Amino acid sequence: MLSILAVTFPFFALVLCGFVATRRGVLPLAAIPGLNTFVLYFALPCMLYRFGAQTPIAQLLDPAVGLVYLACGLLVVAGTVAATRQRWGWNDAAFGALVAAFPNSGFMGVPLLVALLGEASAGPVILTMAIDMVITTSLCIALSRLGQGEGGAVQALRKALGGMLTNPMPWSIVLGALASAWAFALPGPVDKTVAMLAGAASPVALFTIGAVLARSQINLHEQVQPRHYVPIALVKLLLHPLLVWLACQAAMAAGVVMAPLTVTALVLVAALPSASNVSLLTERFGAHGGRVARIILVSTALAFVTFSGAVALLV
Repeated sequence: MLSILAVTFPFFALVLCGFVATRRGVLPLAAIPGLNTFVLYFALPCMLYRFGAQTPIAQLLDPAVGLVYLACGLLVVAGTVAATRQRWGWNDAAFGALVAAFPNSGFMGVPLLVALLGEASAGPVILTMAIDMVITTSLCIALSRLGQGEGGAVQALRKALGGMLTNPMPWSIVLGALASAWAFALPGPVDKTVAMLAGAASPVALFTIGAVLARSQINLHEQVQPRHYVPIALVKLLLHPLLVWLACQAAMAAGVVMAPLTVTALVLVAALPSASNVSLLTERFGAHGGRVARIILVSTALAFVTFSGAVALLV
């Protein structure tokens, strides 16, 4: 267990550093959008491109892996919406479901799982990212508009897909996959530049997660009872990875070939805390930001124990 904590501790420690720096005022709140912009538009796309270009295309486009992960995500979304819609309405239920099904695979998952499992795990993780960004997010945004009628849902879906087109992360995944398929290599100086930006992705992204979580706590004014957010955080940390593990076992029992490393990577992705960018979507679509922010904060804090435990069981 100590060897596992030796790998996972620095990742969560960087999140804590960002949180403490923001709470103490060392990092101004005005600086957080700049950090987000650097990670989202420069560092993380370069990291995803490099991992994608170095990963065999068959791993990036494995339909069995994608279907297993997607099916589990849809189950989490459906169950969370069904359990919370009557109390919260479509809008808040949908974003509660998204935060329960969308792991922090970009800012945290790729560097953490590569450190734990090696670069061969990057392929499945990147595939799950693409599914969550394009399908799960779009579905939940459409569900959030159901209370406004069919037209509202269709308009929201178009808005979500339009947002995907301006998000550099899906494009970096696509370009990395094309580079892998065509065995394309960047010119030396360009590759060095991309490598330097990619190297900055992990520490800056983790620090930014902590800063964003601290900002959400500073800006919170609504009182939300723990029973309205702790169970969803536990769904993310415990139920989601359990569903993925069971689905992988069922798929292999049915004759689907899945490498042990792939199964481990999928389960550990699902065991990650909730994605911090869901809070931005929540604000954009007028849902209860305080509830979602608390889910993200609780899942991130508890994940140091639950994720490390999952690693101990699987690796």
